[in-house]
Amino acid sequence: MKRSTLLSTAALLICATPALAVEKAEVIETYADIAAAKYADSLTTAQRLQEAVASFLDAPSAMGLTRARQAWLAARVPYQQSEVYRFGNAIVDDWEGKVNAWPLDEGLIDYVDASYGGPSDENGLAALNVIANPTFTLSGTEVDASTITPELLDETLHEADGIEANVATGYHAIEFLLWGQDLNGHDAGAGNRPWTDYAMGEDCTNGNCDRRADYLVAATDLLVSDLEWMAAQWADGGAARTALLEDENAGLAAMLTGMGSLSYGEQAGERMRLGLMLNDPEEEHDCFSDNTHNSHYYDGLGVQSTYLGEYVSVDGALVSGPSLSDLVAETDPALDTEMREKLSTTMLALGRIKTAAEAGFAYDQMLERGNAGGEALIMGGVNGLIDQTRTIERVVKVLGLDQVAIEGSDSLDNPNAVFQ
Repeated sequence: MKRSTLLSTAALLICATPALAVEKAEVIETYADIAAAKYADSLTTAQRLQEAVASFLDAPSAMGLTRARQAWLAARVPYQQSEVYRFGNAIVDDWEGKVNAWPLDEGLIDYVDASYGGPSDENGLAALNVIANPTFTLSGTEVDASTITPELLDETLHEADGIEANVATGYHAIEFLLWGQDLNGHDAGAGNRPWTDYAMGEDCTNGNCDRRADYLVAATDLLVSDLEWMAAQWADGGAARTALLEDENAGLAAMLTGMGSLSYGEQAGERMRLGLMLNDPEEEHDCFSDNTHNSHYYDGLGVQSTYLGEYVSVDGALVSGPSLSDLVAETDPALDTEMREKLSTTMLALGRIKTAAEAGFAYDQMLERGNAGGEALIMGGVNGLIDQTRTIERVVKVLGLDQVAIEGSDSLDNPNAVFQ
């Protein structure tokens, strides 16, 4: 036999050898590695925010406030991509409300416009303004708030009286302190808090500049410490990583629960469809900064990242490994192709919203009743997210998982209830 024939035969044998099966444990390890990278990036960008806040407060100026705002926007990019770890991981669900709770009754924290109103039957603390009040009464007990600390925010103010709208900590409390209220309604424009709200002495506007600065520092310090804790849970030997690997099927179920619930009930429903039904700019996720288009985009990217087993870190490094996509392709290649295509279609739709907003068509404007272009853009994202959820449900069946429960939303499942 000639050498060329021998080589051809060897090549055929190599091609005919089946690829090694993807191990479930490897897929879960990739998922945990990406979680560790996302939370590490969230921590790094929060620390940069902390530094920008400190620099601004050391010598308040318009430029310093702008830099702090830019640092906040940058910090949202990796964090939003981590939200897919909610719903399926109890350790994340139990913690998430401390860092990303919304919407919030901002009058709890600081001064608000007269149009905001005052205390209500639903929330007697809606206009507390702790920055202006060093003592206040909570559940019949007088609280000493003369020194604003992370402990005061976390242990006393946050969700005070068991009311979820009493958000005192996390990204959105910091966002409000940096931007102030967005009073533009359906017009373009974010909040416009003056830098002089943090000036000292006679240059201080709206009073209590020293306490406002103390609150901003406390909230930022608390965000950093909370992210330090979560990053540790996903490191080697961390509780979140260990829990996933105890039961491989439960680990895969956690991945798909997060993908499905964020896609459907949370993002398509509560964050997008509900706001459109109510035509309410207050339903924006990042309502003070007008950054909602980015929040939606990076949430979607987080779902896609989980399926593909890929994440690009803030320093440009690629974190990747065996993925759900690999696992599904071994059993049903056509379904894997479908899932990839659905995810890409959704990202195109969310990308259109992002591009339009960055070109000047604000998400506030998209939400206005009768704005056909805005409704089409938002519903493009909603429909893509719903459609990919239907395929996620098929992936669950193909992998033989029975622990997946995808969260719903009245806005999608029972629209009449939204107006009752």
